[in-house]
Amino acid sequence: MGDEIDQIDLKLWLDSELLQKQNLLKTSFLELFEDLGNNFPNELLREFFTDSRGKKISKGSNLLGAPYLVLDLIRNFDLDTGANLRLINWFGQGMFICAFFGKNFRLPVDHFLHDGFAFGLTEQPWELPEQVLEHKTTRNVTEQLLSKAKYQLWIKKLELEGSKKVIFTYLKQEIEKILALKSTPQDKS
Repeated sequence: MGDEIDQIDLKLWLDSELLQKQNLLKTSFLELFEDLGNNFPNELLREFFTDSRGKKISKGSNLLGAPYLVLDLIRNFDLDTGANLRLINWFGQGMFICAFFGKNFRLPVDHFLHDGFAFGLTEQPWELPEQVLEHKTTRNVTEQLLSKAKYQLWIKKLELEGSKKVIFTYLKQEIEKILALKSTPQDKS
């Protein structure tokens, strides 16, 4: 056995109160994501992006040692023409909203910058640890940066406070602000 783990924390293992609190918290966020997803019918998502593939909630237990939940809306991940809106609840780090767009799908940059988003600078779109912990993002977005980008990923940390209803309303409004934007077609020459 490796020397890194010399002891097993048996008190933590048997701390049923802590484990129940963690499970209740996960369940609360899962219900929140389910309610949000149900609030955005597929028809509405197709009005924003005709090739929408609907909604999906994903769960994981180990993003750098912490559990996470993901709500994806639209779910078209094509690097040229795709679009996706993602809420990520990363336990221990916070809640993030990400707006992914293929390189040929443009929305007004000013909206994202004014609304507190940063532009992702990672090799792949969903490198959350690099974007959040290593700050591989920028708010200095130029036309040159956009033209060289393989895709566009806008990311913003969301500050949550209040009741479940207040949080639901806040997250819903964040998604609605993006869905209200209109795409501008890009010249493919």
